[in-house]
Amino acid sequence: MSSERALAALEASGIGFTITRHGPVGSLEEAAAARGVEPSRVLKTIVVRRGDDDFLFVLVPGDRQISWPKLRALLGVSRLSMPDKEVARDVTGYERGTITPFGSTRAWPVVADARVAPDGEAHQVSIGGGAHGVAATVDGSELVRALGAQVADVTEPL
Repeated sequence: MSSERALAALEASGIGFTITRHGPVGSLEEAAAARGVEPSRVLKTIVVRRGDDDFLFVLVPGDRQISWPKLRALLGVSRLSMPDKEVARDVTGYERGTITPFGSTRAWPVVADARVAPDGEAHQVSIGGGAHGVAATVDGSELVRALGAQVADVTEPL
């Protein structure tokens, strides 16, 4: 089961986390309520393709979306794309809506939006746990450290 793989990877990371299991949700607001956090603290893990067999994860706050110009500038590339759901599953081991860097079948680089770990403050965020209705609440700065994430302003409001 993919959530077991994600949870094992979370445990191995050494960061503190709380697992929340909830039923199906139909919106960001429902997911945030079920997880006990604000919508801006629900992280979406987006798989982005840089090139052939070259992907990365981008951690995006729930109330924001990737700013493609900012992300391209950060990565120094002129073209990025999002893979279809089959490719995303093949390169992560997770189906869309459950993707997390924890326990991914390949350890792709991670870019975290600057709002994931604001400087100098404890900031709880909720990241997917590898299955629908499974999430881990963690400190954003610990998450960034555990994933070796590059932190940058790469999003814009929805």
